[in-house]
Amino acid sequence: MRLGATAAIAAILMLTACGRSVETASKVDTEKNVLVAEAFIDSFYSFDPAELQAALLNAGESAPSILYYQGWAKGGNYKVVNRMPCIVKSLALISCSITVKDDLIGALGIDFNVTDTFALSFSDRNIISVETSSNDPQVFFDARDWVRQYRPELLDEHCRGYFDGGPTPGKCVQAMVQGYAEFVASGDYAETQ
Repeated sequence: MRLGATAAIAAILMLTACGRSVETASKVDTEKNVLVAEAFIDSFYSFDPAELQAALLNAGESAPSILYYQGWAKGGNYKVVNRMPCIVKSLALISCSITVKDDLIGALGIDFNVTDTFALSFSDRNIISVETSSNDPQVFFDARDWVRQYRPELLDEHCRGYFDGGPTPGKCVQAMVQGYAEFVASGDYAETQ
């Protein structure tokens, strides 16, 4: 009887120890994922596509749009205003938010800095996908729609593969900046205000 109780206690202690090592391993993995996420942000804002491509080696279908976005951000003169620390959403999801000043919002003539958020999914400490979102104001979307409707020729040449690995994201964003400035000069802009 005493041997059975001793064996039971030993089993409980072993399970508890295993639980702690899994918890410790998860914490270490999460901390490493945060470091990888922070390095990804460094790569993105380095505006070096080779460096970013290396960070996206395992990101599959996300890679073309994120590489395009980097070219867009470079062409749109994104300047980091506030880089918040990356935060853990779960063991496999890290979120990084960066506030930037850019030419598109500048063309609209409004006092606003956009915050872009990168949601990075992980597997075995590798980035396997990246999704982006931003808090662009409604006028940003109104301007984009206006350019598409009234000035599509600005986009036809330079915006092939728009956010899908196209070859000229920097030229595309500059065409959009020009279109946004034309939108502001139009009577349509006044109607949206």
